[in-house]
Amino acid sequence: MKYKHRRHFQSLIKGIGIPSIPLSLSSLTLILGCGAVVPAIAAERVTLRLGPFEQAIAISDLEQFAKTGELSSNLQLYAPVLTSQVREALNRRLQIDPNVADKLIEDVLRSPTGKQLIRSLEVALPNSSIEQLQAAVSLAARQANGLSLVGFLRAYPEENITLDASSAITLALQFNPSYLQSQALSPLLESELAVKSNTPFKPAFDPAVPGSQTVQQQTLFLQDRQRHRTIPVDLYFPKQAETLRFPISRLREALSRQPLVVISHGFGADRKFFAYLARHLASNGLTVAALEHPGSNAKRSLSVSSVNNPSELLPATEFVTRPLDVSFVLDELAKLNQQPGLLQGKLNTQQVSVIGHSLGGYTALALAGGEVNLAELRQFCKNSTPIGQALGDWLQCAATDLPERKLQQRDQRVKSAIALNPLVGNLFGKSLTQVTIPVLLLAGTEDTITPAINHQLRPFTQLRSPKYLLTAIGGTHLSISDSANVASTNNQSTFGKERQGEETKALRQLVQGVSLAFIKQLTPEAKTYAPFLTSAYAQSFSTSQLPLRLNTQLPASISSWVEVGKP
Repeated sequence: MKYKHRRHFQSLIKGIGIPSIPLSLSSLTLILGCGAVVPAIAAERVTLRLGPFEQAIAISDLEQFAKTGELSSNLQLYAPVLTSQVREALNRRLQIDPNVADKLIEDVLRSPTGKQLIRSLEVALPNSSIEQLQAAVSLAARQANGLSLVGFLRAYPEENITLDASSAITLALQFNPSYLQSQALSPLLESELAVKSNTPFKPAFDPAVPGSQTVQQQTLFLQDRQRHRTIPVDLYFPKQAETLRFPISRLREALSRQPLVVISHGFGADRKFFAYLARHLASNGLTVAALEHPGSNAKRSLSVSSVNNPSELLPATEFVTRPLDVSFVLDELAKLNQQPGLLQGKLNTQQVSVIGHSLGGYTALALAGGEVNLAELRQFCKNSTPIGQALGDWLQCAATDLPERKLQQRDQRVKSAIALNPLVGNLFGKSLTQVTIPVLLLAGTEDTITPAINHQLRPFTQLRSPKYLLTAIGGTHLSISDSANVASTNNQSTFGKERQGEETKALRQLVQGVSLAFIKQLTPEAKTYAPFLTSAYAQSFSTSQLPLRLNTQLPASISSWVEVGKP
């Protein structure tokens, strides 16, 4: 039956469930956390079905709408459904290197995400077979300009397609090329970054093992009166006790030669997020300061009930104040280092290594010398909506409300930086080429919040050496979090299925060992720890469920892929 009555149609579309703005935070996280869907094509006409009503339209009409926003006479009835958000979804493209498209699509379709994609497509195209859907995805993926939803339809191996409008629109709005592109790269990363030698890695010791020193903890609340901001800081350091069997003066002298480690948590987390890593480093003789950013911590994120734009979820000023928080803490700790007391001589604030996760990764890279290019970011963020985007791709646009064109927040006391699942995207433009200190990045190929290609792999190619890329094949955004602490934060959530707990234990152990070895490169013990910054060491922690890699460069086969679809 073809639709003829607009009033009935408008009442019917109310049941489709298309997300609208403003969104509540809970609905936003559900939308952003949906994994990805990759519709595909090959026909000339499509029959749109909405309940009992059907309307035949030409695929070229959809193409015209995607390009210009204009609705043909056949599409006028669907005006309430074909919103600007749907148009944006139709224009999204998944870029795949044509040279490896067949193998990658085959691997993706075998993955849990790929199987879910096919199930979703079966609902959206109720008269289709699995073979037809797989063929259409494979054919559309080989298009020179990338896989799009309209391209999928044209690649479909039938002249006419029946499309369930409600399911198809939901599918389109969830289409997340950024995440899919990163996940599609997983098989290539696993093979191309692997150690080629069969010789087992047999070190004299393992820096992933807890050190011999007892850890003492102290919490400070530092008042920045100029900015009206209180910064809580948890300090972890080797305990001064007779069991150390040498004078306290010698302990202070030893600590003064070690770099101070500062930890910056991600959005919606707190200073306890990396407590396990802080304790590990302190047990090996380092002093660690884990600070909390009051404008983007768990308390702040839980206070947000609705979101119209990213700056309501994350204040634009946080992109300025977070690096300033670290610099302020270093100023205050430098004073404490000179005062009589428990902390005297333990705080080497002139030689600092910053560790940051997610938004904390941005913080670490900004302190390392990355310059935020707001003009370029604003260009990227024009008409940006959260629908179908990874959270990090959308959240970075909060910074566009800042008045500056560029933002430089380098702190010369920071001598190395570790950015774990960092939020980078388009924030730094090409300015990471200016970073001159050593940097270690961690990427997870199933990270739905900060997808690997946009937020880690592409930034890694810009960095100068010495640089290191730790890759967790199958790792998610929170795989390195302490499961004992993450439950108390807003990060454990609905953004997507997280791999945590026992299945990611080896990754957390590797992060402990590699972080210690990386930081020790600033000390006279650099050569002793250098073997633990190698592919062989990282791969020794690999499991069949979570292959792990560590590299100082990307091979050409990966680099070419990373550049495909570069904005």
